[in-house]
Amino acid sequence: MRTPFRPLSRRGLLTGTLGSAALLAAGGSLAGCGTKGAQQTEAGCVSEDLSNTEKKLAFSNWPQYMDVDEKDESKRPTLDAFIARSGIQVTYTEDVNDNNEFFGKVQNQLAGCQATGRDIMVLTDWMAARMIRLGWIQKLDPAKMPNVASNLLPSLRGRSFDKDNQLAVPWQSGLAGLAYNGAVTKELRTVDELLTRPDLKGKVTALSEMRDTMGLLLQSNGHDPSNFTAAQFDDALNKLKKAVDSGQIRKFTGNDYAPDLAKGDIAACIGWSGDVIQLGFEDEKITFVVPESGVMLWSDNMLVPNKATHKGNAEQLIDYYYEPAVAAQLAAYVNYICPVQGAQAEMEKIDPDLAANPLIFPDDTMLSKAKVFMALDEKQEREYEGKFQQVIGA
Repeated sequence: MRTPFRPLSRRGLLTGTLGSAALLAAGGSLAGCGTKGAQQTEAGCVSEDLSNTEKKLAFSNWPQYMDVDEKDESKRPTLDAFIARSGIQVTYTEDVNDNNEFFGKVQNQLAGCQATGRDIMVLTDWMAARMIRLGWIQKLDPAKMPNVASNLLPSLRGRSFDKDNQLAVPWQSGLAGLAYNGAVTKELRTVDELLTRPDLKGKVTALSEMRDTMGLLLQSNGHDPSNFTAAQFDDALNKLKKAVDSGQIRKFTGNDYAPDLAKGDIAACIGWSGDVIQLGFEDEKITFVVPESGVMLWSDNMLVPNKATHKGNAEQLIDYYYEPAVAAQLAAYVNYICPVQGAQAEMEKIDPDLAANPLIFPDDTMLSKAKVFMALDEKQEREYEGKFQQVIGA
């Protein structure tokens, strides 16, 4: 079961509009994080759970991030099955279009220890880390989520912003690596080739998502993007600047690199695995590459915000999506990395080709090269984003 290529992918929506204006907005939000009352504590902002008496749940997610029935798009098979099984009525809303934009929607309520009207929201690692740092996220009870405890991929445990795996549960994951169109260029293996090979000059794009582009460059210099110094960041940034100044890199993009890669207007790029899978269904010459130096692993995470009143119901839903058969059904639609162990065997029953796809079910060798970008504090986030934006000309 394969879905057609969706030109505006979920991951692309994440940063497709992130430019200098968005950065300034983010900076303003961050500046506000230091104001009195923004930081919350578990003791100071207590949430009441009404799950025993209220069988309902409000779930905010990204567009095109839930399986739908091919014959009736109003039906969401896995979610409908959860509602039927649990008796919990789920209000499902696709209202997360950009991490910074969503932050703007909820920051006043969460900074003031007020309800957002949401019980689960799905946000990318770096934004999840920011909200956790601010004390805006409720701790989950691992005992109520045995499937998560058993089936979460080892590579997604103990992340720097959630060491005890109690705050953020991956919904889907993906890789940032290299991609090339074999119809217009030869094989590509390394980040350094992308940034210096003469035949690629002016035919390369990189991502406007700082963590993905800079994470790959840090790895190419032999540094660990999950634990690096300011000097190491600057070294990687200088390498990027040389590629910009020389004209090697044509531009920085959200996921709008995808149609250009498909048409051969660009030969190679830094890109996201989910996009490249979809392109590869249409043209097998388009290939995703895990660079020899390593690849970046990111996740979009289920979070329960402060003052959400149905944490127990949320834990039931989170645990449900960690049942391997359910996870496989979802992954067959969204085509990102499935974070659930055991789902690959279930995918064999749905689509053997997808089950064999290493960009949905990476093997241990690929995952051993994958790193999650280091969680940044407020000062680092402003500093690194500012430097990056200066180089990419946003």
